[in-house]
Amino acid sequence: MKKILVTGATGQLGSELLQLSSNDSQYEWFFADRTQITLDNLDLLKTQLKAINPDIILNCGAYTAVDRAESEKDLANTVNHLAVELIAEYAHDNNVKLIHISTDYVFDGSSSIALNEETETNPINIYGATKRAGEVACINNNPNSIIIRTSWVYSKFGNNFVKTMQRLMQERESINVVNDQIGSPTYAADLAQAMLDILESPNWIPGIYNYSNEGEISWYDFALSIKELGGYNCHVGGIPSVSYPTPAKRPEFSLLDKEKIKKTYQVDVPEYKESLKKMFF
Repeated sequence: MKKILVTGATGQLGSELLQLSSNDSQYEWFFADRTQITLDNLDLLKTQLKAINPDIILNCGAYTAVDRAESEKDLANTVNHLAVELIAEYAHDNNVKLIHISTDYVFDGSSSIALNEETETNPINIYGATKRAGEVACINNNPNSIIIRTSWVYSKFGNNFVKTMQRLMQERESINVVNDQIGSPTYAADLAQAMLDILESPNWIPGIYNYSNEGEISWYDFALSIKELGGYNCHVGGIPSVSYPTPAKRPEFSLLDKEKIKKTYQVDVPEYKESLKKMFF
């Protein structure tokens, strides 16, 4: 039986994969938290990979504190770039299949049409730059890798925009949400299923793929959908990004084109509101 190593096991995507794995008997699953796969200690990481000896790696672990990365550049680079480089080398040397998760933040947000896998990257913050460096290292060190770029991830597990909105809408009479950053959310359970679909496909076609739910919305639109589904009475106002300054710049437009993953692997890409309903109900 083939062994799957999932890094970042306690994160949103790792937690969704753990739930999916309970119904899967064809693989031996190894869910590694940050003590079992130490992405910020490369010497230890080498030893850990050898000890686990996986056949497949789903690299869901990352440094994702976008604003804090501006002041913790070295740590973000170690986890998002150098550790990925090491994992890709290990996968190449040991004939291990690798699916690595990346982000829409590799783009600068200047486009006005959905971004496909060939769109030029140009990160505008440290997090995006380290994730892009990880992509390049992954491809260079293991050309057989599959990289999935995703965006605005949420889940019933962990901390995310949806859970923050649910809390604030119950605590406050009014909140403001930025209305000029455009993209599409990703329900982590859908992405986890897409990863399993790829593993179960008879074909392994390496390269970069995009995955998020369908829909072109702003964070404000997303908040309105959360308000509607939750039946909250809180007033939601829309504001420009300049009214909500953050240490890290965000791309204004990062809508991902999903045609490649749909055509190559026939994965299901639900409309964002349908997936949001699954989390609520």
